[in-house]
Amino acid sequence: MARKKKEPENNSNSLKAKLTDSKAADMAPVLQPITETLETNYMPYAMSVIVSRAIPEIDGFKPSHRKLLYTMYKMGLLNGNRTKSANVVGQTMKLNPHGDMAIYDTMVRMTRGNGALLHPYVDSKGNFGKQYSRDMQCAAPRYTEVRLEKICEEIFKGIDHDAVDMVDNYDGTLKEPSLLPTTFPAVLVNANQGIAVGMASNICSFNLNEVCAATEAYLKDKNVDLLDIMPAPDFSGGGLILYDREQMRQIYETGKGTFSVRARYNVDAKNNLIEITEIPYSTSVEAIIDNIADLVKSGKAKEISDIRDETDLDGLKITIDCKRGTDHEALMAKLFRFTKLQDTFSCNFNILINGNPKVLGVTQILDEWLEWRRGCISRELRFNLDRMKKKLHLLDGLAQILLDIDKAIKIIRNTELEEDVIPNLMNGFDIDKEQAEYVAEIKLRNINKQYIINRISDRDNLKEDIADTEDILNSPRRINTLIVKALRDVATKHGKPRKTELIVAEEAPVFEAAAVIPDYNLHLMLTRHGYLKKHTMNSLRNAGELKTKEDDEIFMGFETENRSDLLIFTDKCNLYKAHVYDFSDTKPGDLGHFLRSELGMDQDETPVFMIATQDYKGILFIAFENGKAARFPINTYETKQNRKKLLKAYFDGSKPVGFILLNEEEDPDLIVTNSLDKAAVFKASLIPLKTTRTTQGVQLLVSKKGSVLKSLARLEEVNVTDPEYYRIRKVPAIGYYIREQSLEAKQISFDDLS
Repeated sequence: MARKKKEPENNSNSLKAKLTDSKAADMAPVLQPITETLETNYMPYAMSVIVSRAIPEIDGFKPSHRKLLYTMYKMGLLNGNRTKSANVVGQTMKLNPHGDMAIYDTMVRMTRGNGALLHPYVDSKGNFGKQYSRDMQCAAPRYTEVRLEKICEEIFKGIDHDAVDMVDNYDGTLKEPSLLPTTFPAVLVNANQGIAVGMASNICSFNLNEVCAATEAYLKDKNVDLLDIMPAPDFSGGGLILYDREQMRQIYETGKGTFSVRARYNVDAKNNLIEITEIPYSTSVEAIIDNIADLVKSGKAKEISDIRDETDLDGLKITIDCKRGTDHEALMAKLFRFTKLQDTFSCNFNILINGNPKVLGVTQILDEWLEWRRGCISRELRFNLDRMKKKLHLLDGLAQILLDIDKAIKIIRNTELEEDVIPNLMNGFDIDKEQAEYVAEIKLRNINKQYIINRISDRDNLKEDIADTEDILNSPRRINTLIVKALRDVATKHGKPRKTELIVAEEAPVFEAAAVIPDYNLHLMLTRHGYLKKHTMNSLRNAGELKTKEDDEIFMGFETENRSDLLIFTDKCNLYKAHVYDFSDTKPGDLGHFLRSELGMDQDETPVFMIATQDYKGILFIAFENGKAARFPINTYETKQNRKKLLKAYFDGSKPVGFILLNEEEDPDLIVTNSLDKAAVFKASLIPLKTTRTTQGVQLLVSKKGSVLKSLARLEEVNVTDPEYYRIRKVPAIGYYIREQSLEAKQISFDDLS
């Protein structure tokens, strides 16, 4: 049998299939761990923001500040006339690749006109806005003019003497300083804020005199208490710090913490108005006015008739017109409590140290600054030492010429070729090339004995200076002396009195709600659908039928006072806390306040009981379906924080069938019934008093045949003809079947509680 001949493969189709498979393989997604993706793609960006943008370094500047100030320094604006801001912005773009408006915004914050810094670095002319205003915008850079403030002399001192490293700019065409050699701890003197990736920095400003004095004291004694010299921050906008020494000590030690700052105000009793002249550094005029306007609209500041911004060339001023009879101090205490007139400043002393962000306390910052400053001084001294040694070396060569000036002239005159002058001088006087170059460059008019003798006479002084400089470099004590001298000079030239006043926190007036809230007797009622009705006693006496929804009814009510705290229990074992005065008075024809929406309850949550108290004295008695009962003091609901909702307000293992509020001294008779038509009368003290609100209590009636507790009430509120028949004297008990003649008692239910 003949074998079937094999057909040849289609080479073109095979090649096409291979190419298709290869292309599909190339297009397949490459799986990469998320940690590796973050490390390779996100971390470089994050580190760039942290190191090169948002966090200040030990000299007190961010890169954008440093580039701007250095540009102005190189433009000659330290001692020259002002120039247009647009000119500075344009020149700064050679060092800063960000946009022109970003650079201008940086400049604005550093100007005297803006007022953001306690010691501005830029002397400005024109409109630069105000730090305390949200809406007051600065003028365009083409309209404003700037130059450096005199304090910048202390920032750049030594920068031309190799005090700091010079690095390439972003395109390698220019050099810029890596840090500025500030002669004082500028990082503490001016406020600085920055938000990086995963971290932030917020450094408050301190008074320059106090910082310099504290640095000097710390340099001499590491155990000095800085709070005695530099008690608290000092802000450019003034204000009043509510001073807590231990709170401030915590900030000084850890570099983190908060403190409160209040506005400064004057009362004009004659015109019945209040003038606010200084506000907290962290807020704005517009935010304060908005806060106060909201208070007036909500009826919480009825004493105010008008508020306006009267800020002018003389400075900030917010004027509040008051109604007749207003207690101005009480009103300000209220405004401090509810508006930004009192605000908190959150400290986060996060600083870059050798490229690493660190949160440092004040003493740690001073340690780092002093170490860095010693390095700057040492570099500057070495630079000057090299120059003096070089100059001495040249003068030594000149001294050789003094021995025979005529010989030097003869060598030069008899030399035929110009390039042979230097070698001939070197050979003739045994000097090196540098010395020979120096001698050869002397002008003809200076080739006289007097000139040369005068120059050489400087050698002795120069040798003394060199020896002294070398001694300083080898003596940490003398370097510290130079630091102290610079600190004293800075404080003398640029120091200013403290702007922010300190007041003891305990002595500051505090808003007390009870002082301004009217107190009167009233009647509270709660309906089954969760409506709260609040009636004054007069309206209740004159009322007809109290209105409720058709399928609703009032199931509890009591008298209380307007300043009481209101505790509302729900069927979800939650407790909602409010003040009675939070709810407005209702008319008999009103349905009342719907608590579910007013208190933010869940859609399926319903109030089942409420208490009003001012002193949190009393005992709460709760009975549960499982036959247990609990008794505990209501002071377990008292909290220091103004919490609106407490979870697990009572035992959640069984449904409650009744709540009763008892006085601490009383021990009333109570009665319970269950689903087997049994009842029990007992003293409330039969149930032991517990200390926790979530206690499950003890077994009151034994549950048999699946029976559950149905009701709890005071015996005096229930018509029982023979209560002693149902009396129990120990728990647990089984109860007694309700007699026929006690039929009225069968109607007791959870619905009858009040």
